[in-house]
Amino acid sequence: MTDSPRWFTDTQPGHSQWYIERFRKMAAEGADLAGEARFMDALMAPGSDVLDAGCGPGRVGGQLHDRGHGVVGVDVDPELIEAANQDYPGPRWLQGDLAELDLSAHGITEPFDAAVVAGNVMTFLAEGTADLVLTRLREHVRTDGAIVIGFGFGRGYSRETFDTDIAHAGLRVEQRFGTWDLRPLTSESDFMVTVLRVP
Repeated sequence: MTDSPRWFTDTQPGHSQWYIERFRKMAAEGADLAGEARFMDALMAPGSDVLDAGCGPGRVGGQLHDRGHGVVGVDVDPELIEAANQDYPGPRWLQGDLAELDLSAHGITEPFDAAVVAGNVMTFLAEGTADLVLTRLREHVRTDGAIVIGFGFGRGYSRETFDTDIAHAGLRVEQRFGTWDLRPLTSESDFMVTVLRVP
């Protein structure tokens, strides 16, 4: 059993509901919330099976489902999973800790074509579990499949630590960008999107 994720320990009471309502409001106002889904859609073949790891209230996985992909979303927060089921019916949404990810317990035995880890998920994991999470993701994605991870700098998880964790998990860095819309990663970037491949 791992420690409690920082999503619970480093946020204020009511944070989950605030997060849900924030994105509902943005969607209602017509904000473009599909950047990550467009990125993944371009990366994958039509009709791919994708794991939305740290799916939150379902925004990315819901968009991918609408684009014809098979989606399973996993998040540790039951409030976010409840919101995903309400707002984005279609994908399969499951509550679970990514550090303990074992989807065979839910009857999901075939590997995914890709996994997406958006929304600063890596910065909200329990301390010291990022390499374990990356290993669990690798176990759930087929050989030559992609694992795409985006997070902001200055949130307690450095690029250097991330690179060490990637190596420990046996994954390969293929590409890096400064945004989900493919702008280059520079010394001025405050965000990074990394495309990993499963060897």
